[in-house]
Amino acid sequence: DCAILIIAGGTGEFEAGISKDGQTREHALLAFTLGVRQLIVAVNKMDTTKWSEDRFNEIVKETSNFIKKVGYNPKAVAFVPISGWHGDNMLEESTNMPWFKGWTKETKAGVVKGKTLLDAIDAIEPPVRPSDKPLRLPLQDVYKIGGIGTVPVGRVETGVIKAGMVVTFAPSNVTTEVKSVEMHHEQLVEGVPGDNVGFNVKNVSVKDIRRGNVASDSKNDPAKEAASFNAQVIVLNHPGQIGAGYAPVLDCHTAHIACKFSELIEKIDRRSGKALEQAPKFVKSGDACIVKLIPSKPMCVE
Repeated sequence: DCAILIIAGGTGEFEAGISKDGQTREHALLAFTLGVRQLIVAVNKMDTTKWSEDRFNEIVKETSNFIKKVGYNPKAVAFVPISGWHGDNMLEESTNMPWFKGWTKETKAGVVKGKTLLDAIDAIEPPVRPSDKPLRLPLQDVYKIGGIGTVPVGRVETGVIKAGMVVTFAPSNVTTEVKSVEMHHEQLVEGVPGDNVGFNVKNVSVKDIRRGNVASDSKNDPAKEAASFNAQVIVLNHPGQIGAGYAPVLDCHTAHIACKFSELIEKIDRRSGKALEQAPKFVKSGDACIVKLIPSKPMCVE
């Protein structure tokens, strides 16, 4: 729904984070690339800067420049000075930064203002939940609970899950009935997108399903194994060139599986997605491309 970019305000730390290979820069790019459109920037360790207003303003200016290059509009971002050490300006206003009059950000609904990091989190615009789509629930874990049985756990990504539904787990192709759905130890009528739920299933052993499987409604466009798939790949930082045959481990929803680059289809502009070059032989750091990938073992991806 939203990313919070934590920036180390200390001398040298901020500069290292936004250098060419710095993690701050990489994290902002990752968030934008993964489709996270709302951003909060928290400038941490303000205590080590002696609560300096000048240092905060310098960091805001520099950070605005690079998040703009990544694709964010700095005017729509709350910049909040904090210190996690004693919790300054996280939940309550800090007395150590009397110069800080609060953050402002522009939204579709108008200008929003606040003081603390918590205010900034509360000011996130809730996204539309895709509850009308077919169910997709990647499993984070599967538990065996005495007296209850097998309980898969995961977050509902799309659709709804409820007791009585017959679900299929992909790619293992196990089908069973959902007996009950729980969240935070309370029974739910239904789990909706964003809910982290546990659900009890009939006649399925813990050995049959595992993390990385995806639960779906067997009667409504169930999830299936993908023999191959095309993916948009951004090379953040890689020594040398990458060509067909390269087989990195992919983390996709909760699956963790090696996938082989079988064909580089086209190089694209990483911000607009426009095609730049057909069938390139290689890609390198900074490139974005569409690649045909073949999983090394059964995998559910859409």
